[in-house]
Amino acid sequence: MTNPVAEINKIHTQMMKLAKSKKPKILVVDDEVDNLDLLYRTFRRDFHVLKAYSGVEALEILAEEGEVAVIISDQRMPEMKGTEFLRKTLPQFPNTVRIILTGFTDIEDLVDAINAGQVYKYITKPWEPEELKVVVDRAVETYDLLKQRTEELERANSQMALLAVLVQVAQQNDDLATTLNQIATAFGQSFAVDNCILQTVEDGTLIAQQGTYSAVGDLENWLEQDPLVKDAIATGQIQVSVNIPKDKQLAGVSHYSDFDIKAHLVIPVTYRGKATAVLSLQWKQPTALKEDELKLIHLSAQLVGIVIDCTCK
Repeated sequence: MTNPVAEINKIHTQMMKLAKSKKPKILVVDDEVDNLDLLYRTFRRDFHVLKAYSGVEALEILAEEGEVAVIISDQRMPEMKGTEFLRKTLPQFPNTVRIILTGFTDIEDLVDAINAGQVYKYITKPWEPEELKVVVDRAVETYDLLKQRTEELERANSQMALLAVLVQVAQQNDDLATTLNQIATAFGQSFAVDNCILQTVEDGTLIAQQGTYSAVGDLENWLEQDPLVKDAIATGQIQVSVNIPKDKQLAGVSHYSDFDIKAHLVIPVTYRGKATAVLSLQWKQPTALKEDELKLIHLSAQLVGIVIDCTCK
């Protein structure tokens, strides 16, 4: 008999290794080439550094790259001041920590920006690399804390929504196809997956009934050929690969590359000790889930087993 706690802890360890391997992203913005190059050299060892020569270019980079942990911006730049640029980033990236570099006495602009929550700290020029490193390290810690709190709130809301859907589905007594689609959609939306498939199992073999959800368009079901799915059914244990391109055991599995799947989590759904379905969560980028998310998935999968059994009666 499998130990759910040990199983979740093992998967969580794999996912934390992935999370720790990523360098925090920071964006440095300065219209002076020498200053920008110095900022890049100062932080490139410890961070993934993006750089821009103006506020306009920086906004374009953020639109393409998404959220960064820290933005370091010069104040006096053509087209728009640093404080104006940072103000534009606030609505979309509220957790990002913002630092202004200034060689001038723009006190009014800086005070307004700080009071509005747009600037975490301002540094006067010329700045010392080691001192700036200390400030940025603290800024990243602040970002991590803000991000953690935001994610905890979002996860709590998602957990409540998922459990509410499962209870509602169990009470509706819809046909099996409708039930499977509703459950797949609930899991897909709760865990921000690209694809989700919930497929029934009979006597250790996948059968036709399935529910699907895709956030990226058309979805093809290749679970019958997937080694993680086969292992999940055979062992009754959760199977996962958090970074498929670097997973030697999955090298040569064509459907991952064919459909650009970079992470795959497979949860066996059991009821009274018997596998009744498998739940496949797929991402198009390496993905690390939190421990409480894994526990929720494991608990919810048991509820799914009950729902499927009730629907089939």
